Parts: sequence; structure tokens; C-alpha cells
Amino acid sequence: MKRNTLIEWIISPDDQLERVKHAEHAENLWKTATLLIIASFLVYGWMASIGMGSHLISISITDMPNLAYNADKFWFVIGRAIFGLLFALIILFLISYYFYLLTELPFRKILLMQQVVFFVMLIERIIWIPLYTYGGLDWYVSPLSFGIIASYFTDKLWIETFFGSISLFQLWIIFFQAKFILKLSILEKYKVWIAVILLHLISYAIVTLLSYFDNILLDGWF
Repeated sequence: MKRNTLIEWIISPDDQLERVKHAEHAENLWKTATLLIIASFLVYGWMASIGMGSHLISISITDMPNLAYNADKFWFVIGRAIFGLLFALIILFLISYYFYLLTELPFRKILLMQQVVFFVMLIERIIWIPLYTYGGLDWYVSPLSFGIIASYFTDKLWIETFFGSISLFQLWIIFFQAKFILKLSILEKYKVWIAVILLHLISYAIVTLLSYFDNILLDGWF
């Protein structure tokens, strides 16, 4: 199979799907997976270093000696970077295994699909950085998500977070995953859509819960 870059999958997904369908196996997967995991570690560390998600630390800064604050911020950045690493492993391998069990497609092809998915997710997170730096917008009220619409109707953080998890990037991912599986598998169309949408709804609920407990944990730690 011809080696394809992740960018080519975004530019011309139909052409790449046709190639994967007729290929015996996908190439260069482990190198790409490693690079994505490292990129996730760095991106999440970068986001933490500029203060994304650290509003509770900022609130308590006046009550902390400078040395103690810098130490806490250091561990906060390290913790978020490690979270980015674990997040990459879940998206690339755990979710791939879920679709592998569901579709019985070759695991390498499913892993390729998830690499494209995670690449798009990283792009979204990089876009969050200038939105936060220059616009003061947290990720769940990004103008590319439904969270900013929800914020006009409620001030409940869990509702904003849930709808903030649903973005234009996420919608692209849902359609991409469904198209990929439908193209390569023999599963009925409705089963594929149910499996993909249900997975994402569960993930949005988990993100909402994690954000809630994240605030509690940070409040207790700092």
C-alpha cells in the first residue's frame, strides 16, 4: 500500500479510503502512533503551561509563596502532559479495539482510522490555544463547539461542558468513522451509526464527569 500522510486523509478521504479498501495492510502505523503520542504529551503540556484548566490555581495564587506556586504549577503541567499521553493511548488503541471487536476488520486498518481521528483532535486542541490566549475562551465555549450556544441558555458548567464536547471537529470525526467502517465492513448501516454515535455520547458524558471531578481535585490540591 502507498504510504499516506494524515493530512491527505483530511484533504481527500474518499481517495484514501479506496486505497485502504484494496490494500492488504497499512504501513508505517507504529511510527505514526508514536509521533502522535509524543505530540499529545507536548500539546497537553503546552496547554497547561499557559494556564488552560488552571483557573483554580490562579485563584489561590495570592495565598501562595512564589516558590510553592511554581512547584505546584510544574506538577500541574506534568500531570496534564501525562494525561495527554494516556488520552492518546485510549483513542489510538482502546477505541481501535472496540471497533475491531465490532467490525472484525483488520486491527491495523482500524488503528489507521483512529490515527486520522486523533490527528484531527490534536488540531482542534491546538486551535483552542489562541482562543484561550487571545480571546480568554476555555475549550468548552469554543466558537467551533455547541458549548458557546449552551452558555447563552444556562450557567451550569456541566451542561456547557457536555455541549462543548460536541464541536465541528467532533462531527467530522463521527462522519469519518462511519464512512470508513461502512466502506470496509459488511455491517448494516444502522448498526454502524448506532455504534459510532453511542461511543461519542458516552465519551461526552465521561468528559463532563472528568471536568466536574477535575475541578474538585484541583480545588482540594491547591
